[in-house]
Amino acid sequence: MTPDCGLVGEIRPSPNFNARRDPAVPTLLILHYTGMGSGEAAVRWLADPASEVSCHYVVHEDGRIVQMVREAERAWHAGQGSWQGLRDLNSQSIGIEIVNPGHAGGCPDFCEPQIEAVMRLATDIVVRHRIRPERVLGHSDVAPARKQDPGEKFPWDRLHAAGIGHLVPPARICDGPCLREGDEGAGVAAFQRSLAAYGYEVAPTGRFDGATLHATAAFQRHFRRARVDGVADVSTVETLAALLAGLAGLGAPGSGRVAATA
Repeated sequence: MTPDCGLVGEIRPSPNFNARRDPAVPTLLILHYTGMGSGEAAVRWLADPASEVSCHYVVHEDGRIVQMVREAERAWHAGQGSWQGLRDLNSQSIGIEIVNPGHAGGCPDFCEPQIEAVMRLATDIVVRHRIRPERVLGHSDVAPARKQDPGEKFPWDRLHAAGIGHLVPPARICDGPCLREGDEGAGVAAFQRSLAAYGYEVAPTGRFDGATLHATAAFQRHFRRARVDGVADVSTVETLAALLAGLAGLGAPGSGRVAATA
């Protein structure tokens, strides 16, 4: 196995992969945290056939980059999920695991050398595969009910400043009308349509159900990190509207759709 990227410092092959079911080049980049006590433990787990999980790359705290699966192969990192109607996310994506204990370990900050390495690696991947900005995602974006990674401590703003991903300045948090779990009506359905227009798997039922709660929290973890509570407050709704408006400038699917107001 030879590295796909010149930034790779070590190869640790994982047997946990198969052929991509869609032969097209990857169209998504999905970022994770390992959620384990050490980077070495994470690499061993990702290389263990019994785990049935893997990734393409692991980025250690000191910035070392390990490749575990060739980019041409389907690594088993995303699991069940959806984005913009896509279902087989493993076939459509490249996965980067970032060494960090995550929520179970108290959500420590990511290390500076690590973030610098992630930015360099992500830049290399999105350029080579022409991955669209709005398709650089967290695991929680594509699997909101199951996952929280890479979490609200992950500095998406720094990646965006480096030209990676889609982001807008989050609207200021303030008092005002909001939508929360159990609410019903046209406003809820409009908000659900906006989440779905951006890519989240949410049906416009008009009832703020569990799926809407999880998707809202996932949206906040990525795009409005100051408060993650699953409540569609004014700040959340306005930030979502700005992101949807920004898709028009990217020429992306979903652009031109009207966002909800709470």
